[in-house]
Amino acid sequence: MMRVVIVGAGQAGAALAAKLRALGHTGEIVMIGDEPSPPYQRPPLSKAYLLGEMEEERLWLRSAEFYAENNITLRLGQKVTAISPAAKTVTLGDEVLSYDHLALTTGSTPRILPAAMGGTLQGVYAVRTLADVDAMRGEFQPGRRAVIVGGGYIGLEAAAVAAKLGVHATVLEMAPRILQRVAAPETSAYVAALHRSHGVEILEETGLDRLLGETRVTGVLLANGTELPADFVITGVGILPNDQLAAAAGLTINNGIETDAQGRTSDPAIWSAGDCASFPYRGSRIRLESVGNAIDQAETVAANILGQGKDYQAKPWFWSDQFDLKLQIAGLNSGYDRIVTRPSEGASVSFWYYRGDELLAVDAMNDPRAYMVGKRLIEAGKSPSPELLAQTPELKDLLKA
Repeated sequence: MMRVVIVGAGQAGAALAAKLRALGHTGEIVMIGDEPSPPYQRPPLSKAYLLGEMEEERLWLRSAEFYAENNITLRLGQKVTAISPAAKTVTLGDEVLSYDHLALTTGSTPRILPAAMGGTLQGVYAVRTLADVDAMRGEFQPGRRAVIVGGGYIGLEAAAVAAKLGVHATVLEMAPRILQRVAAPETSAYVAALHRSHGVEILEETGLDRLLGETRVTGVLLANGTELPADFVITGVGILPNDQLAAAAGLTINNGIETDAQGRTSDPAIWSAGDCASFPYRGSRIRLESVGNAIDQAETVAANILGQGKDYQAKPWFWSDQFDLKLQIAGLNSGYDRIVTRPSEGASVSFWYYRGDELLAVDAMNDPRAYMVGKRLIEAGKSPSPELLAQTPELKDLLKA
């Protein structure tokens, strides 16, 4: 009987295990996670869960009964310390566990501020795990002051929650604008205006010198010498792939764990999927940090462990909830040189990214129709001309062209 060991009990690991069973695998499946909770959704952590609108059990991807009924062994609260590709084993403390196939779905870890900048002070938090959010929830009391370091989606979602709960939130962004790395100026301006309308202070082109305080954070010192008071600080300055185990085992690392188009690493018995894995995409190599990618890539890997030989066809999509904004994103905007803006009803609008005449991506702000049409066009490889996109009254007509 073939034993599949999965290291990492997040969205990708859970999807991989479930797909193996759905495809008829009857051998052992062992999933190892270093958190005590069963696999759970991460996106609601910085939204509904932090707001207190969702209980922990509702975060769980599957019930405890599902794993028992499908004979999936969960090893929770345990950490794999080593992989031996030659022996085909993983080490957990004093235990050595053999595998026929190993899947690394180890996810990612937030970048943290170094201790020299105050990153280890009490009252400083990152948003990644259930424990992270549980630790910070008590800080969100009306009238308190939060400083959020980083104007990306995680930081902005945390700022929105803070404002909703009566906390004065200040967002620090070193770049000229929030979301600069991931979105067009039009999207940045829309989101910044939304936050400011809810009382969030956004400081762009503002560097951080260090956090202030002896044992607990009391404020922040900006690069320009200004001091801001802070009752607590949230950092959202990007994430790093958890590829240390793979690197120590001698696997090829290239912006995460390098895989081929089928999800296989440089060792033929080891696979990878999710935030930690980089893979070929349209002549280049990318790593995607999204729920959709984690699920789809993991399910492809499950099929390939069982010998189906399928190449992974990524269909990038993302979303973010902030205040009453539902931002939906389809495609990847890298290399765009033109934006087409399509207003919709009320405050709804969509921004369409082009490189020449090629449609790359769309940001839809409370405009699910634009998102759905854009996603279908991009996945079908169709690119209506920018002029046609701007002039067509009904977006759905673009699908007929």
